[in-house]
Amino acid sequence: QVQLVESGGGLVQPGGSLRLSCTASRSIFTMYTMGWYRQAPGKQRELVAVFTSGSRTNYADSVKGRFTISRDSAKNTVYLQMNSLTPEDTAVYYCNAVYGLDRHNYWGQGTQVTVSS
Repeated sequence: QVQLVESGGGLVQPGGSLRLSCTASRSIFTMYTMGWYRQAPGKQRELVAVFTSGSRTNYADSVKGRFTISRDSAKNTVYLQMNSLTPEDTAVYYCNAVYGLDRHNYWGQGTQVTVSS
């Protein structure tokens, strides 16, 4: 079992920045993958940024150069630094971790990010 607790969402103006945090109940290095997805109203959930096996990172094309995923193993926390935000980034952002022999998907509760003037 893995619990994921997110924080850091909110309302920001276009061009602004936010940092999301996701703290796991287990060492983040025990996860196969860990990262962030988002879901905008009326759209499917999509990958934003993730640490893959081997500690590589993978980003959605739409966020490359603007978003940065990072981690602090001592705090069991993964971060998503989001810069140059646009209204198209408005969504609920979910932390995700894949863990266990059955590679089960675990999700956080989601945090709302709204980009609006």
